[in-house]
Order: sequence, then C-alpha cells, then structure tokens
Amino acid sequence: MAGYITLLTGFFAMAGHAAAPVIIVQSATSIQNSGLYDHLLPLFETENDIDVRIVAVGTGQALRNAKKCDAELVIVHSKIDEEKFVTDGFGSQRHDLMYNDFILVGPKNDPAQIGTAKTTIEAFQKIAAAKARFASRSDDSGTHKAERRFWQAARTTPTDASGKWYLETGLGMGATLNFAVQADAYALTDRATWLTFKNKTTHMPLFQGDPALFNQYGVVLVSQIHCPTIKAAESRIFANWLLSPKGQTAIATFQHENRPLFFPNATP
Repeated sequence: MAGYITLLTGFFAMAGHAAAPVIIVQSATSIQNSGLYDHLLPLFETENDIDVRIVAVGTGQALRNAKKCDAELVIVHSKIDEEKFVTDGFGSQRHDLMYNDFILVGPKNDPAQIGTAKTTIEAFQKIAAAKARFASRSDDSGTHKAERRFWQAARTTPTDASGKWYLETGLGMGATLNFAVQADAYALTDRATWLTFKNKTTHMPLFQGDPALFNQYGVVLVSQIHCPTIKAAESRIFANWLLSPKGQTAIATFQHENRPLFFPNATP
C-alpha cells in the first residue's frame, strides 16, 4: 500500500508540472549561425514558461513553412516579402527588430577590382564585366533575394552564366562562404556570418559601407485566423519580449570578439 501511495504522489506531482508550451520560430539561418539565439533564449526562457524552438532555413523557405502553419513566429530579413506575408493574410503583424549590413567578400587580390567601386551596383557590374567567379546561395534566402535585386539594378542576368563564372550553390551562408573560399570567388554575405566565419584564409571584405547594403531583420506573428491551432498568446509574449527594452538590450550586448553583430531598432 505504501508503494502504491508513493506512486500516486509522484504521478500527481508530475501532473502538477505540465510541460512548457512549445512555439516554433521559422528563422533566417544567419541569426542561428551567429549564435544570437543561444544568447537570447536562455534569458527569455528563465522568465517565461515557454519553450522556443528554432527552425533555421532561408527566408523564402521560412515564409513558405509559416504559410503551412508550421510556425508561430517568423524572424527573417526581406522586408518586402514579410510585409506581403502580412498583407496576404498569413501574418497578423510585422515589426522591425534589428539590423546589420551586407558585405561583398572575395580573394585579397580582388580580380574584378570591386574595391574601387563607388556603389554596390558598380561592384556587381565589375564582377560581371570581368566574368569573375561569384558564389551565389541561390536558395531564395534573404541574402539571395538582396543579391538578385543588385544584379537586376546592375542590368545583369548572371544565371545566363550559371556554371561558368556564376556558381550557384543552393547552400546556406556558411557553406556558400566555404565554397567561395575554395573556388576563389566573390560572395555576398551578411556581416554577422562573416565575422563568425572561421575559414576566411585569403578572403576579405572588399566592398562595404554603401547604404544600399543595409540589412533589416523583422519579426512577424503568424495569423491565428489563417492558422487557428497556433499558440498565439505565447508567440506574442516572445515577440513582445524581443521588442521590449530588455530584449533589445540583449540583442545589443551580443558580440563576437568585442564587435556587435546586430543593432536593435524595434518599432512599437
């Protein structure tokens, strides 16, 4: 009888401590690769009984996954697509969260001489004119979307040279940078990924600082009207924390070798 009572006591104790609700965040790979979530989530989860799970994919894939209701939140970096996601009824709200910038990296000898370019568009034109090798993610990520906009503004269709000087990897940012280093190729990358990338060898930033390279990240709440079964209350708690002074300070204090990787700029 005593053993039976002990078993019951353990059962009711477990029942009184139900597992924390889980929310899924579809996220850009650059945030995950930077280590930012490893910094943020413990801070959030110690204050809130919510388990946040990150699915790190390219921006395009993240938004497609969320349309299928495979997420409560989306944190990506293609503002045009994020706003369309909300306008089309898949998201309920979108807010600016933080930013950094894109940079063009390449071999130190800079065969296309993009270091002398005055604008991002000129840098891309120089790469095309020299037919210099360029490694593209080609994965519909936020970085790839930005790259396509730059090629379009440069009036260049690089896919016509696919497999020649334009090398499409279909890989994430870190893997594409590894490929670029091995292929002696240029690549467009977000600065956070570059700063934490360990296999730089002779590659270096060759063009940077143009306002056109501004890289905004946003947080989007998935619509409960479109996805009735999502944990909307819990996702709003996490979003509000990220946008709050506490979350914004946590983002600002995250650094790599004493250099910030993201700069908070949340909107109310």
